Amino acid sequence: MPPISLPNLWIVSIDIFAWAFFHLVISIICLRIPLSFFLKDTVWFRLFAWEKSGKLWQQFFLVKKWKGRLIDGTAILKKGYGKKRLHGTRVSELKVFAAETKRAELTHWLSMVPAPLFFIWNPVWVGWVMIFYAGMFNLPLIIVQRYNRGRINAITSGTNKRRTGAFHE
Repeated sequence: MPPISLPNLWIVSIDIFAWAFFHLVISIICLRIPLSFFLKDTVWFRLFAWEKSGKLWQQFFLVKKWKGRLIDGTAILKKGYGKKRLHGTRVSELKVFAAETKRAELTHWLSMVPAPLFFIWNPVWVGWVMIFYAGMFNLPLIIVQRYNRGRINAITSGTNKRRTGAFHE
């Protein structure tokens, strides 16, 4: 039994409003973080060797097949850096794109944080559904960001010598 007991119509309405609110507020907060924060190489966004410059995500999740079907939040907010396509092929432009994948990744990690709050007004089983929803909605978007950043980092760091020659500073 949740601490707050409400009629089902109210619960569903609050759930929808709450998720919209959390996603919007977290997105706006993350959009306000300066790009310089994401251009730094911090431990929070470091790619691991086992990710194989993004190849792991393609190998296990076939990212290339479905990533184009995902909605880019900038289309909804009409603000931010769209990541549906590259904004240029120079190394500096690719580094900005990689930094913006960090912003998107942070946004989606933070978007999962409020999920336990849904236990306050929902039955326990619905609270677990909300946690499942948070993961199923955000994890694919996080995977795409890590996949794209791994590929870009391989190009910009020169680990992919054949491809690097195609780009210029």
